[in-house]
Amino acid sequence: MLEKKEQLYEGKAKKVFATNDPDLVIVSYKDDATAFNGAKKGTIAGKGVVNNRMSNFLMEKLEKEGIPTHYVKELSERETAVKKVSIVPLEVIVRNIAAGSLSKRLGIPEGTPMKRTVIEYCYKCDALDDPMVNEYHILAMEYCTEEELKTIAYLALKINAFLVKYFASINVELVDFKLEFGKTRDGKIVLADEISPDTCRFWDATTHEKLDKDRFRRDMGGVEDAYREMMKRVLG
Repeated sequence: MLEKKEQLYEGKAKKVFATNDPDLVIVSYKDDATAFNGAKKGTIAGKGVVNNRMSNFLMEKLEKEGIPTHYVKELSERETAVKKVSIVPLEVIVRNIAAGSLSKRLGIPEGTPMKRTVIEYCYKCDALDDPMVNEYHILAMEYCTEEELKTIAYLALKINAFLVKYFASINVELVDFKLEFGKTRDGKIVLADEISPDTCRFWDATTHEKLDKDRFRRDMGGVEDAYREMMKRVLG
């Protein structure tokens, strides 16, 4: 039986605990909410439950599509056993429709469909506000190897292809989303972190109503309702 031991790490949205199995850790999801790299803080009631259950459901689906993930077993509404990985220090942003920082940076009206899927990389460093980097920076700074980066890009596009189709089936547009990848002890690249309204932009496909963390970022109200609506659509 898996036993929860000492806390190894606490981030903005999750705590990570050691277990009696050296290859497994327990992730516990919090209701704390942050935006703009921690500049804005708050609480979204029930967010931890939504993010945990949605992430686990979607990772199980991705595993069936041949995508390796860190997911092992859901332990409770807020806690999940996952493989212990060393996180590749990159945020992998996949964009299907212009929104957020891309719209501001390139002057593209929010909601403009992209002619093709765009992948962007940011170096995971709060102190530097997660600066955008390209393949040359990544390889020069040795954040990962060239082969690992090819694997990450391949998996990101494969994940996107599946999720776009899946969310369309529940009348949701997957505008863009952030992925993180980790390496297992034997060096295998796997999808880590989460897939949730915290890390994805979800719009209702009919009304274009925002069903994600943008409601918190932009003080739009109805944040808890949006998270609950996404969990209801995903889990049924």
